Amino acid sequence: MLSYDEYQSKAAGLSFRNQCWIDGAFVPAVSGETFAAINPATGKKLTDVARGSAADIDRAVASARAAFEDGRWSRKTPGERKEVLLRLAQLIRDNLTELALLDTLDMGKPISETVNVDVPGSAMFFQWHAEAVDKLYDEIAPTGGRDVAMVRRMPLGVVGAVVPWNFPLDMATWKLAPALATGNSVVLKPAEQSPLSALFLAELAKEAGLPDGVLNVVPGFGEDAGQALGRHPDVDCLVFTGSTAVGKLFQRYAGESNMKQVWLETGGKSPNLIFADADLDKAADMAAFGIFFNQGEVCSANSRLLVQKDIAEVFIAKLKTRAEAIKQGDPLDPETTMGAMVDAQHATRVASYLAVGKEDARLVTGGNRITIGSSDAFVQPTIFADVPAHSRIVREEIFGPVLAVQTFDTDEDALALANDTEFGLAASIWTADLSRAMDLSDRLNVGTVSVNTVDALSPMTPFGGVKQSGFGRDLSIHSFDKYTALKTIWVKY
Repeated sequence: MLSYDEYQSKAAGLSFRNQCWIDGAFVPAVSGETFAAINPATGKKLTDVARGSAADIDRAVASARAAFEDGRWSRKTPGERKEVLLRLAQLIRDNLTELALLDTLDMGKPISETVNVDVPGSAMFFQWHAEAVDKLYDEIAPTGGRDVAMVRRMPLGVVGAVVPWNFPLDMATWKLAPALATGNSVVLKPAEQSPLSALFLAELAKEAGLPDGVLNVVPGFGEDAGQALGRHPDVDCLVFTGSTAVGKLFQRYAGESNMKQVWLETGGKSPNLIFADADLDKAADMAAFGIFFNQGEVCSANSRLLVQKDIAEVFIAKLKTRAEAIKQGDPLDPETTMGAMVDAQHATRVASYLAVGKEDARLVTGGNRITIGSSDAFVQPTIFADVPAHSRIVREEIFGPVLAVQTFDTDEDALALANDTEFGLAASIWTADLSRAMDLSDRLNVGTVSVNTVDALSPMTPFGGVKQSGFGRDLSIHSFDKYTALKTIWVKY
């Protein structure tokens, strides 16, 4: 880690990539329009970014299609693609500080997290998928006789990827690494709130040896560039991480266009179940992490805390102490542990839920939108207790540092509360009873259950949800399934 002064100095000297990346070069939007990239921690403009629209999506898709059809990438061997992506992983590591600064400035997260988590994670995900892709074997079906039936895994073609603002570099990587590794071309639309690291990543990919046209990046707004990508008749697959409401739009766009595959990772309202036999100090440490990390702007954030009644007040007190120890401030300060909301509009949205919580429940700590320096895009880490089941703060995804606490008596009570949601992304269980942990894990209707930890994640394990948290999986060998089709070739001899 550098010092606060060093990060401020390097941030002041950054040169931003701010145009569309199409066919291996930066180009302005066809319309010439731009939008302002704002640092939410200061409210000041970083740069003007090209505002891509349908015309730019058309150019990007045409470039991606040409690259796919001529085989400059799609017909390279898995080993050849691996070498390029491994070089990209190393370039990400070589440019760690600049990439970390871009995400910190763009969306307000602490530099300690972008330096230690986001950028190293992105490099790791590229490396893992690159190293995995030449270990995928095709199959021979057991037909018998004088027949050979080969089952081969083929790239889909042009993949459209729409990613959120909360982990700008990492979420782009989660889509790009398996899509590129399997030979597809990609058109990426980063969130309008945080496009800068994705544009730099595209430049690094070319430096690593990715052929022109294979990766295109079109910054812009959802209603323009995002919708155009979702409706485009020459896009074979659309992958999305973001809100449930927007995910439903992409399903509609596909149905109204070419029936492209759509893979969604959408909202969450993840429960964290704390039993009386748990290690309460460790559970409190991780419960605080599970809701306050990244300002609570995490789809799988453990935003519902379900505590056994016998220990509820003791546990809430422990959690209150941890919440009040969080240091809010300038995200460029390595001592800061909670930064700004992504923008003032989102801070206003989160603050509206604070008002709901104060009406419906008991405020334990926090509860305010605050101003730090010149920005009012900060929200205090907040805990509400005695939250009724009907309250919006326990039903709806807030995407901020707001924890809703409920209590239960029995295992069955806990399970009923945990599953009483339209979402199904993740859950956590804290208990010393292995049988209880396994039984509840079986019956929790979510994509990932973490036992005696929260939000467990690795490139080796699939990540995704059920119900209105979406379908399909990022990470692991299973992520390749979204970007490939099975082709049967039957030979009679």
